[in-house]
Formats: sequence, structure tokens, C-alpha cells
Amino acid sequence: MSPPAFWRHPQARLWPALLAPCAWGVAAFTRRRMRRAGWRAPVPVLCCGNMTVGGTGKTTVVIDLVQRLNARGRKPHVLTRGYGGHVADGTRVDPTCHTARQVGDEPLMLARYCPVWVGGDRALTARHAVKAGADCLIMDDGFQNPSLVKTFSLLVVDGAVGVGNGHVLPAGPLRERVEDALARADALLVIGADQTQVAQHFGALPVVWAELEQVDVPHKIREQPCVAFAGIGRPEKFFNGLRAAGAHLVDTLSYSDHYMYGPQDMLNLAVRASRQGAQLVTTPKDAMRLPASFRQNVVEVGVRLVWQDPQVPEHILDVFLAHNS
Repeated sequence: MSPPAFWRHPQARLWPALLAPCAWGVAAFTRRRMRRAGWRAPVPVLCCGNMTVGGTGKTTVVIDLVQRLNARGRKPHVLTRGYGGHVADGTRVDPTCHTARQVGDEPLMLARYCPVWVGGDRALTARHAVKAGADCLIMDDGFQNPSLVKTFSLLVVDGAVGVGNGHVLPAGPLRERVEDALARADALLVIGADQTQVAQHFGALPVVWAELEQVDVPHKIREQPCVAFAGIGRPEKFFNGLRAAGAHLVDTLSYSDHYMYGPQDMLNLAVRASRQGAQLVTTPKDAMRLPASFRQNVVEVGVRLVWQDPQVPEHILDVFLAHNS
């Protein structure tokens, strides 16, 4: 399902006003929930979270930080909910036997870089990870989950979307009030141009900046027509990135975030591409939800995080790792 249009517009009045009582209830519930005591792990815990529903680029940030930790000789493990999966809490992702339907698409993608544990109970997954040898933990989402004490919390915001209309669910896209989130955050990462001037509303919280850059763009998608498809938070970001990289897009198809492609969807994609003599192109996250037999006919184009100041992520990791030094 797509988010309602009024979530994106601060000037919207009617629906936010009608839904205000529900929004107050959600904000109060989250505030009360976050007062619960969590388990304090014997290793540092860095949370990459956000204040809104929908994709902001958190997983790309996690991959970047994991790669930096690997380069330092550390042993990071990632904790994630495993959206849409149905395995037991505390399951370690095994890409050789698990599917996206079992553990979620993002965990499968993250498992390319380090051990990954899925489950809503972050304290349980953290215990499993520490027992398995993790010397630091990275949470992909979970900023509103109180079960595990965070050493450092990095709030990730999509500069093109910001905080939407500024209202809490269901009146807007916020998971909690901005002021409540700021009280627990250590820094704000804005990805892309700050089109909504969101950084101006975060007071004394340190703000850092980064961009997403398309990587591994093969020449053939610049030389022949392409049909691009994506089931992510904001598919248009992917399509615009492909165009900026020189891809010749003749058709685009958007699906809801974490969309599970069925036989009819894949037939439709194949027919569209065939009719236009085009190459199918998608994201690595979407590729995790495709069977191998279909994936071999699809080009994956991923993104990487480019920090405005290359020293910033290293400084964040220095502060994070100093917790248990």
C-alpha cells in the first residue's frame, strides 16, 4: 500500500485534524514504551534508525558502517527485525538456505557483509550475536525498540521527504514526536539534498550529510532500452539514479516496499521487457525476492553511501567503539 498523499504535505489540515486523537495516542504509547529498561550488552551497540515509516536509506548506511568496521578488523554483527519473515526470533540468516519470505529481503542482502540476526526482540538477538563472537552490534532500525540499550543512535532522514507533514501516525508518517526522538538521538544523518529544510528543526543535534550513488552500472543498460522495477520505500529515487547514471529507461514499474513478486508479476515484467526489446533492471533488495531462475535475466544496480565529509563516519565509529574500550 502507498502512503496517503497528505502525509507529504505540511499544509494539509483536514485529515491530520480528524486523526489527531489517534496520533496523540500513538505518540503517548511510544513515549511510555521507550521508558522500559532494556538489556545492556557487553559490547557497543550502534542503532541506525529513523522517525518515519518507509525507506530512508538505513540499510545502505548499515552496509557502509559494517564495511568500515570490517576494515578495522572488528567483528560486527547486524540485528534486524526481518520484515515479512516468519522464522523464530534469534535466527541467524543463512543465505544458502533462507529465502526472503523466511527472513526478509534486507537481512539476506546484509548477510553478504557480516553475520545477521533477525527478530523483534533485539535483546535476544543481541545475546545470540555476542555468544557467536560479535565484538560490536549494528541495529538496522529499532530506534523505537526499548529492549536493547543503544550506545550510539544515528537518526537517518531522506532529505527529499524530511518528516513529511510533521504529524505522528496515522495523521502523518512519524513513528513518534520529533522532540521525543531528538531526546534519544546522538546525531542526524541527512541523505540527499535537504529539500524540506529538516536540519533546521533539530536544534543542537549534530547534523551530518551524505548522498547515494549508483554503483556497478553495466554498460549494457546505457546502450539498450531498459525496464526498471522496484519495490522499495521510494522507487522513484532508484529510477532517477539510473537516469543520472546514463541508463535508457523506456518503462518503470513501482511496487510497495518489500513487495513479494509472484508468477504473474514476473510474467508481466518479462512481457513488458520483451515487447520493447529491453533489459530488466532492479535493486539488490528486490533481487532477494526473486527466484534464481528469473533473477539471472535481471540486472542488479545497487547504491553506496558517499559522505560529504569522509572523516565523519570514522569519527562516529571512534565515539561508538570507545564505549567499551
